[in-house]
Amino acid sequence: MDVSIQPSTVKGTTYAPPSKSYTHRAVAIASLGKESEVSYPLLSKDTLATVHACEAFGATIRIIEGKEDVLRISGVDGQPTTPENVIDAANSGTTLRFMIAIAGLIDGAAVLTGDASLRKRPNIPLLKAMNELGAVAFSTKGDGTAPIVVRGRLKGGKTTVDGSISSQFISGLLLACPFVEKDTTIRVDGELKSRPYVEITIDMLKNAGVKLFTDSTQFTIPCMQSIDVGPYMIPGDFSSASYLLAAGAITNSKVVVKNLFPSKQGDVAIITILQQMGANVEWNQKKGVVTVDGADLKGIRIDAGAHPDLVPTIAILGACAKGVTQITNAAHLRYKETDRLTAMSTELAKMGAKVKQLSDGLIIEESHLHGARLCGYNDHRIVMALTIAGLVAEGETTIDSAESVGVSYPDFFDDLFSMDANIRVE
Repeated sequence: MDVSIQPSTVKGTTYAPPSKSYTHRAVAIASLGKESEVSYPLLSKDTLATVHACEAFGATIRIIEGKEDVLRISGVDGQPTTPENVIDAANSGTTLRFMIAIAGLIDGAAVLTGDASLRKRPNIPLLKAMNELGAVAFSTKGDGTAPIVVRGRLKGGKTTVDGSISSQFISGLLLACPFVEKDTTIRVDGELKSRPYVEITIDMLKNAGVKLFTDSTQFTIPCMQSIDVGPYMIPGDFSSASYLLAAGAITNSKVVVKNLFPSKQGDVAIITILQQMGANVEWNQKKGVVTVDGADLKGIRIDAGAHPDLVPTIAILGACAKGVTQITNAAHLRYKETDRLTAMSTELAKMGAKVKQLSDGLIIEESHLHGARLCGYNDHRIVMALTIAGLVAEGETTIDSAESVGVSYPDFFDDLFSMDANIRVE
């Protein structure tokens, strides 16, 4: 599916979709507990992969009749069952990594795989930790990529995890280790990239009654715990909202995005980043409303270690800002759905952007963008960022694999269209 974009001035009010990160975790944690209800979940391709995987492990998950925005989850009380079939995580790295860890709680064996993109993503640090903690976990290809086989239960103990690739390895272990027979200590080797996502996991586990002890480099999880999630409401997603806010900033218009309340999301940094670049941004935290008024933007230097999902958005802002924007500490973007540094560099260059790729980031200069035929790499964040670039490019911009936005923001094009964007999906 292609999306075509003509130059547009977007304006108006819309709602941020529910958080993908919080939905993944809420479903996984509730499925390991007893009875709970999750309100306003994001039901996208990625999160539905987690729903189906949790059902495969024995949880019962259903939409409450008459309440399409509430999931009722009957969990497994820390004792998932052996799946009847292979678990397909589709395109979701979060699902795969979380479920690899949870598979360490079953008595039998589990096989986990995904689509062609997911079968290329690395998991060696997680598999190493699983084996050190008592399970047997391996890649059928011997290279750390899916398909993954897990058999034998996690027992607990001590392990060290490389923090440079994905925080999902740590989050997955944090979900599973409260239910093992011995206390677990996880030490992080190097900088833990995307740490705010681990903080979300910790916060949600603690809210569910789990005891965890953390410092900057280590996590300690007492054994033999239980979970009581209770009712849980999913907050709005700052990652997805970043595209809408950027659209307002670069088209010199006023955009209002609701459902953005304070949370542990690292991508709340988009507000500060826009302000540093010169946009007029107001955030009413009590009402959960962010307002952006477009203005002349200026380039900045940004460390993306804690919020890599914002890099495609920042790259677009940089191309529209005076001076130079430099994105650093983002090498872990090469292990996402695609190599996002190469993807953004390549596609922005097709639009006439002055962009240089570094080993761990990008340098983008102010550019006059023109329309082009672009590749979306079947990557939802690449497609959404390039769509925003198309709003200010001269002429028509066409992007393939537009259907990939369904991974995290199924209503993305509809929301932009409602804000007067001149787009066509076909």
